Parts: sequence; C-alpha cells; structure tokens
Amino acid sequence: MDTRPTPGDRGVAALSAHLAAGLVGHERLIESLLVALLADGHLLIEGAPGLAKTRAVKWLADAVDGSFARIQCTPDLMPSDVTGTPVYKPQDGAFEFVRGPVFNNLVLVDEINRAPPKVQSALLEAMAEHQVTAGVETYRLPEPFLVVATQNPIEHDGTFPLPEAQLDRFLLHTVLELPGIETERRILELVEAETQAGVAPTLSLSLEALNAARAKVRAIHLAPELRDYIVRLVMATREGPLSEDVEHAVSPRGTLAMAAAARARAFLHGRDYALPEDVDELAGDALAHRMVLSWRAVADGRKPRDVVRDILTAVEPL
Repeated sequence: MDTRPTPGDRGVAALSAHLAAGLVGHERLIESLLVALLADGHLLIEGAPGLAKTRAVKWLADAVDGSFARIQCTPDLMPSDVTGTPVYKPQDGAFEFVRGPVFNNLVLVDEINRAPPKVQSALLEAMAEHQVTAGVETYRLPEPFLVVATQNPIEHDGTFPLPEAQLDRFLLHTVLELPGIETERRILELVEAETQAGVAPTLSLSLEALNAARAKVRAIHLAPELRDYIVRLVMATREGPLSEDVEHAVSPRGTLAMAAAARARAFLHGRDYALPEDVDELAGDALAHRMVLSWRAVADGRKPRDVVRDILTAVEPL
C-alpha cells in the first residue's frame, strides 16, 4: 500500500478537525460519522433530544462536496415523499419520474422511527441496493450515497420500531449519552461564540478526495489473525455459553461490517493496518443492533451491548 499522504488523507484530517471544532464532547460520534463515510456504510444515531444529532450531520454535509437532503419523518409520511413519484406531463402526454430527497449523496433521515413501515421498506431498498424502484423502472442513486438516521429513545407515541432487517443495513448504531458538567460548559461557550461571531468558516472535501480516501481504506491490511478474531467474535453470538442469551445471532453481514469499520478506523488513526483495538472499539456499535436477545435475557435486564462486552472479555484477540 502506498503510504504517502494524498489529498484524500489531508482532506479527511481537515474534516475531522472541522467536526471536532463544532461538536464539543462528541469524539465518538465524529469517529462513527467518518467511519461510515469512509467504509461506504450507513449510520444510525440514537440519543435524547438536544444532543446535536442533527447538527452533526449538517456540519458533515456543509464540509463535503455533493448534494444533501433532510427527510423529517412523521407517521403520515408516504414512500413517494422519500423516493419520488411519476408525475403526468400533459404537454407531453406521458409520465415523468420526479426524484425524491433520497436521490442525494448524503441523506439525513431525522427521527426515522416515526416513519411508517412502508416508508422504512422504501428506505431499505435504497440503503441496501443504492437504487429506487418505481413501477417497472429502477433508478440508480448517486455515488457516494450515505444515509445517517436519527432516533429518539424516550418517545414512543406515534413511533414504529425499526425491523431487524433494516437495522442490519446500518454499518454502525451509535448511542449518545448526556454530557458531563465540563462538556456542558464548553457547549454553552461554543454556542455563544458562534452567536456572536456568525457562521463558522466552511470546509470543502471534494468527492475526488473522498473517493481517494475510500480507496486507501479498502487497501488497509487485515492480518489473518485479526480476520480470525472478528469471525470468532461473531461466532460467539451463535454458539458457546454466551449465545444462550441470543435468540437471533449476528449474520455474516456483521462480520463484513466489522472488517470494513476496522479498516476505516485504522485509516483515521494514520495506520495502513488494522489492530484488535479497532475491532474492540467498534464492536458494540457494529454488532449489538444486529442481534435479538432471548426472552430470558430480556427478563434479566440484559441488553445486546452487555452481551457484546462479555464476548469481548471472553474471546482472546490472538
């Protein structure tokens, strides 16, 4: 692998610094956004209102070339509001497909669990196949294509839980916690400074530089021992003592997601090879949302991330 710095390397480093300047106390969220962007995956962000979920995606959109759209989900949203719809043109006597907001490079799906099942099914095809089918026609989505969805865990009225098939299409599921007192002070200072100084300076990462960085990520070395470690982590959800808590185990898509995410994290840390620490840091976000616990584990108060932590303790890296 060519280790010489490229415009993509410098651009991603500048993008990381740009996000850090506008997202106080969200180092983990920033890394998740960049990993998803570099690994050609999708990201689900879960957190209480006011934790800068939407702000994070808008800062990312402002700093990367390409088109951006926001879909605000509501219970009465229709699939055509997302994908588009054929519109009759009387002057031509024919129907013309008018593309919806999903036809953009970066799509923010805000409060995705408020979207009804039909809309979630339409998003499923877009996320999995990078295409939209309307009638008998299929339309390709632009490349790169990244969906960042948010959901609020404390509101349940008028929400529709995401089906496991759609959760599995997200490369990572990042859960945000409320900030501590020092971080809260820094947030207040940042917002007051932005109010007085106006809009923060913008950054522009070209799609060419992004594609170059993605190519380097795909070339990151995964040692055979590390590949074996990833496989053993996933297999621990299917067999062995810890699998007794798991009703539906992680599928092979989870193995592929772990490998892709580990490569992207290694790139962000300036390495041309991935390490067990890359896998360990991302395992909770990459695997927990892909498993369903048994009724007994749920009754005992267990959560998928608890199982992942136990697996990381039980499975030796090498």
